[in-house]
Amino acid sequence: MVSTLEPPVSALPGPRRADALIAIDHVDFYYGATQALHDITLGIEAKKVTAFIGPSGCGKSTLLRCLNRMNDLIDGTRVGRGTITIRGVDIHRPDVDVIELRKRIGMVFQKSNPFPKSIYENITYGLRLQGLKDKARLDEIVEKSLRGAALWEEVKDRLHTSGLGLSGGQQQRLCIARAIAVEPEVILMDEPCSALDPVATAKIEELIQELRARFTIVIVTHNMQQAARCSDQTAFFYLGRLIEYADTRDIFTKPANPQTEAYVSGRFG
Repeated sequence: MVSTLEPPVSALPGPRRADALIAIDHVDFYYGATQALHDITLGIEAKKVTAFIGPSGCGKSTLLRCLNRMNDLIDGTRVGRGTITIRGVDIHRPDVDVIELRKRIGMVFQKSNPFPKSIYENITYGLRLQGLKDKARLDEIVEKSLRGAALWEEVKDRLHTSGLGLSGGQQQRLCIARAIAVEPEVILMDEPCSALDPVATAKIEELIQELRARFTIVIVTHNMQQAARCSDQTAFFYLGRLIEYADTRDIFTKPANPQTEAYVSGRFG
């Protein structure tokens, strides 16, 4: 097993688009005998926010979980054909270390899931697993990560109290801080605001705008306004198929496909 996804790029096919960090090429995906994704092809650009939208059951969360192989944890799932590459390297190559992959592609889930540990221990958990023990360095990363998640000022005086004592919005920002502490290249967000009130949602959206300078972000959302506010590109899915993928402004103001126009205008979904 190798511990990195870095090239030999010269020996591998490049992404579908010259500017794509992640290239998804003709991917089919199955839950047992049921096909959930059909011939998905798109490129995700670095240091951009890409939104996946579509009605429930359309495949957007399934595709998101394909990007860091989280679907591997579900029995009976498989990629039927096609490839997903990061910087030209197929993530399903037998020598790809899946743990390393998930460090590089962090994930924030729909329901905030802080560990039943202190705020400090939540941030340092992954770092300690990597063998980092230097307290000064850990302290530095904790502060940097909490500042990056716009949470430092709210929790700096209670770092050693339980993360479960935070509000829902704070817990979700703690999970984002935990994700960015290990310096991933990509952050996947699966409906990160669905359980939050409007004030907490606004803070997460502001945070996404700040994080885009450092990370590539892919967000699944049912909220059309959120996709329009937060993303650079938007992909619309329906019944496991990619219907349209374009700049977000075009998706919401001049979609090329009638199904897209019907969905973003609220006529179905």
